[in-house]
Amino acid sequence: MRARADFLATARGLRQGTGTMMVQGRDRGDGNPLIRVGFTCSKKVGNAVTRNRAKRRLRAIARELLPDGGQPGWDYVLIGRADATALRPFDDLRRDLAHALRCLGQRP
Repeated sequence: MRARADFLATARGLRQGTGTMMVQGRDRGDGNPLIRVGFTCSKKVGNAVTRNRAKRRLRAIARELLPDGGQPGWDYVLIGRADATALRPFDDLRRDLAHALRCLGQRP
């Protein structure tokens, strides 16, 4: 996702926080089974190098988990957290995203 309107619409949907990230999700309801994803890290996460590292790590776990763990036709936004996303071990990040996706999928 790149359009600000898509990020804002997803922000009005469901959200699930973990220690290392916030995951927002919403069902687009347009009949398209494509899973779309966006990433964001504010300046609270750190300087540009740290923010980019956090986003690269979020992209990597999303590429790995969303095809099987995400719901078709949904938008997801992964938001990095300060002093956590860039530094946490990769396996823990993977577990956090899997947990968040399970929680988002179980809600009505």
